[in-house]
Amino acid sequence: MSSLTTFNLPISGMTCTSCAGRVERALAKVADVASVSINLASEQARVEAPADSLEQLVNAVSAAGYQVPSERLELALSGMTCASCAGRIERALAQQPGVLSVSVNLASERAQLQVLRGTDHNALLQAVSQAGYRASVLDNATQAQPTAERHLQRERWALLLVIVLTVPLIIPMLVEPFGLHWMLPAWLQFALATPVQFIFGARFYRAAWSALRARAGNMDQLVAIGTSAAYGLSLYQWAVSPAGSMPHLYFEASAVIITLILLGKFLESRAKRQTSSAIRALQALRPERALRLRDGTEQWVALGELQLGDAIVVKPGERFPVDGLVREGQSHADEALISGESLPQPKQPGDSVTAGAINGECRLLVETTALGAETVLSRIIRLVEDAQAAKAPIQKLVDKVSQVFVPSVLLIALATLLGWLFYGAGIETALLNAVAVLVIACPCALGLATPTAIMAGTGVAARHGILIKDAESLEIAHSVTLVAFDKTGTLTSGAPRIAHLRAVDSDTTQLLQLAGALQRGSEHPLAKAVLDQCTEQQLSLADVSNSKALAGRGIAGQIGGRQLALGNKRLLEEHFLHHDELAADALAWEAEGRTLSWLLELAPQPQVLGLFAFGDTLKPGAAEAIAALTAQGIASHLISGDNPGSVKAVADVLGISAAHAEVLPADKAAIISELKKHAVVAMVGDGINDAPALAAADVGIAMGSGTDVAMHAAGITLMRGDPRLVADALDISRRTYNKIRQNLFWAFAYNLVGIPLAAAGLLNPMLAGAAMALSSVSVVSNALLLKTWKPKEHE
Repeated sequence: MSSLTTFNLPISGMTCTSCAGRVERALAKVADVASVSINLASEQARVEAPADSLEQLVNAVSAAGYQVPSERLELALSGMTCASCAGRIERALAQQPGVLSVSVNLASERAQLQVLRGTDHNALLQAVSQAGYRASVLDNATQAQPTAERHLQRERWALLLVIVLTVPLIIPMLVEPFGLHWMLPAWLQFALATPVQFIFGARFYRAAWSALRARAGNMDQLVAIGTSAAYGLSLYQWAVSPAGSMPHLYFEASAVIITLILLGKFLESRAKRQTSSAIRALQALRPERALRLRDGTEQWVALGELQLGDAIVVKPGERFPVDGLVREGQSHADEALISGESLPQPKQPGDSVTAGAINGECRLLVETTALGAETVLSRIIRLVEDAQAAKAPIQKLVDKVSQVFVPSVLLIALATLLGWLFYGAGIETALLNAVAVLVIACPCALGLATPTAIMAGTGVAARHGILIKDAESLEIAHSVTLVAFDKTGTLTSGAPRIAHLRAVDSDTTQLLQLAGALQRGSEHPLAKAVLDQCTEQQLSLADVSNSKALAGRGIAGQIGGRQLALGNKRLLEEHFLHHDELAADALAWEAEGRTLSWLLELAPQPQVLGLFAFGDTLKPGAAEAIAALTAQGIASHLISGDNPGSVKAVADVLGISAAHAEVLPADKAAIISELKKHAVVAMVGDGINDAPALAAADVGIAMGSGTDVAMHAAGITLMRGDPRLVADALDISRRTYNKIRQNLFWAFAYNLVGIPLAAAGLLNPMLAGAAMALSSVSVVSNALLLKTWKPKEHE
């Protein structure tokens, strides 16, 4: 049994002593628990159990019907140089009491943790410090930006100074091919190389010592040992050389190696900063102040002073500081960076606006409905940050390799040294070949291969309205072979429209005017469909008198001297009216799953005037979405709770061969589970009833225009309700995964090729240093190519 740890678990939901007893018994059943005590007043459980049993304890409390409250914590890290560093911090944090999960991202230099509520943050920071690194709690992502910029500026100046010191050392090498043979005096080489080695190279010694104290290995140890060996060999050669002779020194080798590595680190830092540009672009959308209107007076206030319900004035060209509803004015809003929608959207009283969008041509008065972290923009930023910090499953292979990488390289370098000495080479040759092995071996590229691709891919996707919640969804989505769509609100608009209409006298305009007049003022969805059509055709509507609703049948009223009614088949049968001329149309439209409404004249001449067929209309781009998936070799299914006629009509128009109608929400998940036996399935939906199916699918894709429940259940959210984004989401997933594979190939290839060459004496230390720097830069640069991606419809 592993050593015992005392856990203080916060418990919510306990209301009495029997609750406390139930929790205590549940915890006591967990394997190897030594003791349990419950304090009902403080709502805490004190448990002595093995250090690795926290997850089991939390699950036991949940199974008993209670909750263990947790919180999300983000740490800014510094001092990491390679994948083994990230792994060491991750293991150090995971061993701390109260940590449920931890993920360390080398590219963003962040750690994301899920910890028990009340966990001591200082203890976590101390754990990072003891592992040899520095950490601070990050309350707001914007806090890290100025620090990162200053750090990059310091790196730039340090690099310039180290280049100035190193260039004189390599000039003799550069001019030698031109017949000029001369060397700098030994004392001058020493004077130039020493600051490079011990001032600008001090970072490698510090990091190497920290790793050594933590009984671990990292890239800095390889660099420190390798350059120290070359520098020390130079000192030895200088010391033992006869007076007046010019010894063979290697000061330039150690200085060039450090300079090249620092150059690579600088280029890497700058490139990594570009991978997080999407986050910075989103953060820049948030204004710091708002113009509040109170008691007739406009006043600029900080966002932190605003309250829900406050009236905010947004002038033309300004960004909306909050989410809200338009109360006065008409304008357009540019939401391109939030939803990816390229065209400005019209805004009028009653319409919602989103923080960060740009107001167009007119002044708007907006009522605040969401502030701070609850705005759509803040939620988008959190989703993108979470996705960029998360680890893809493929990263587990890299983590395992990084744990044994540095010790393995040290053994290979030692074997190289001893091997060359055994075969009769001099100490110089043997040592330089061992140094080349140490320098060429770079675990940095391995650590950066996956996170940089994920950061670039999720970032560019967010710019185009595709929010990828986690790296696992991104990795799985590349292999999707079947997409199941909900119908209403996903492929169709979700609101009824007039699909067909026919007048007995063929005058459809008059038919629409009469129906519109009867429906004026009604809030019924079918009435809205009629009135919308009248508005689109700019029809004038007559006044109606004696208007009254006919329960379960329709509506009636008098227009001029005519008594009219609009309603369903029951209304038609009540008045014994015949509809022979419209019978064929009625049967055909009913077969399509349409809802029928009859316009009747009840007096003075009872007769049928015409027929309306209402139905859900396809969203713009629905047909293109299915066609795009088909072109990619991905099958499409339609799963809906609607009637078979309606579902079949939509499936036929879109070219979907497999359609499932009258499916209950629970049965949707069962169908998805069945489909998963033969394919990798993505489910696309927007409603609460779609949540079980979204969760059951390999990848859930939610429409941003849908419910929050659907978006929480899905791994990918489409900010625009455009079904064409489904194919785009799968496309960027494939491209990102391909970049991950390419990066890992090159990262492994550098080492698999470079280390044997160095051990064989075919690679001098300076070339090894250049190759090491190039490996990291090439991996990050390859990931940055994802930033050029655009959705298909924009190409």
